[in-house]
Amino acid sequence: MKVRYALYAVLIAALALGMMGCGKKETSENAPAAPAATAPGAQPVDLATAGSVEGTVKLEGSPPPGKKINMAAEPSCAAQHSTPATDQDVVVGAGGTLGNVIVYVKEGLGNRTFEAPKTPVALDQKGCMYIPHVVALQAGQPLEVRNDDKANHNIHPVPKFNREWNKSQPPGAPPIDETFAREEVAIPVKCNVHPWMKSYIAVLKSPYFQVTASNGSFSLKNLPPGTYTIEAWHERYGSTSQTVTIAPKESKTINFVFKAAAGD
Repeated sequence: MKVRYALYAVLIAALALGMMGCGKKETSENAPAAPAATAPGAQPVDLATAGSVEGTVKLEGSPPPGKKINMAAEPSCAAQHSTPATDQDVVVGAGGTLGNVIVYVKEGLGNRTFEAPKTPVALDQKGCMYIPHVVALQAGQPLEVRNDDKANHNIHPVPKFNREWNKSQPPGAPPIDETFAREEVAIPVKCNVHPWMKSYIAVLKSPYFQVTASNGSFSLKNLPPGTYTIEAWHERYGSTSQTVTIAPKESKTINFVFKAAAGD
């Protein structure tokens, strides 16, 4: 009998050890995996070695005069302009500097990918004008369209490579939130209610871009060392590009010049 009890005790102990072993194995398999090696496309930028590209965009020649906009059909919008509103096709500053130019890294980032910011980019409608006239954001970044007017608006982007949408926005309506999935420079935006209203939305695949103000300046910071194609795009004068190589911690200056079209 004692032998039988002893045998039972040995079996129970062995079974307990086996169950403990299985429990450890299950816990190990279900535990969070160790971080995988970072894929090249998701490689973070080393700010300790990053450089920058900066410069100015100018217009050579005489800029065209702004065309006056007749807002008689919308008195509430016309009243918001102290002087007659004009189109924003060509915005020139002192010394011929050119505004509303999208300057961005077109090539050179390889297979790096960049997470889209969660902060939305605003496109306002005020005085029956799109403000700003040119906006830029990353693919997947929210666009927030607001109506600050007492008039009804209709926002209608017309992309080539992204999804087209067309939405009405009456006075006091909440903002319209949209995103664009693919890079596209640049998407024309119109208002089906007010034919003079237009804007452009540039969608970029990286955070290395800037829209110039009237002083024409731009600065693309925190670029990894490498060789890049930098492109400058303007709605009227098209695009031009330059190739630049930056070493670790190096800052390079490049300038773009557009020529005013004959007959402007």
